[in-house]
Amino acid sequence: MIRSERRIRLCTALLIVNLAVIWGNSLLPGEISGKISGFATELIGKLLGLTPGESQGGHGLLRKLAHFSEFACLGMLLTWRLAMGKQSGRNLICQTLLGGMMAACLDETIQIFVDGRGSSLLDVWIDTCGACVGMTILLFGHHLCKKKKHNNIMEETT
Repeated sequence: MIRSERRIRLCTALLIVNLAVIWGNSLLPGEISGKISGFATELIGKLLGLTPGESQGGHGLLRKLAHFSEFACLGMLLTWRLAMGKQSGRNLICQTLLGGMMAACLDETIQIFVDGRGSSLLDVWIDTCGACVGMTILLFGHHLCKKKKHNNIMEETT
């Protein structure tokens, strides 16, 4: 198997795992999801030296940051996978954002049917912004790598 085929398979597998984590979390009943978020909030509060009552104020923020982070990873993976499929420019950007928004809409749709959960248009926008930021980070990093490589070639020829 050639190297690029391995990269495509790896990226596809990571993309599937990322979506499984996103949608798997959405399938958790509200009570269980709340307990997980509460535990994470307390743990982060302890790491920051907050008392248990102080850290609970960040519970909602933690949930929004988790949404954003999951979708930032999705944005990176979608961009990477589409770029390996020879997508570029506007097409790459539009397909990544559309894919991120579709995944966010499906995520919120899943939550409508789960006990103790609900759908939120705000979460769709947070998720879509996360995908956009992930895409931007990957594209900017790629640009910097290309620029550095070009500068190294220019230095070697002079």
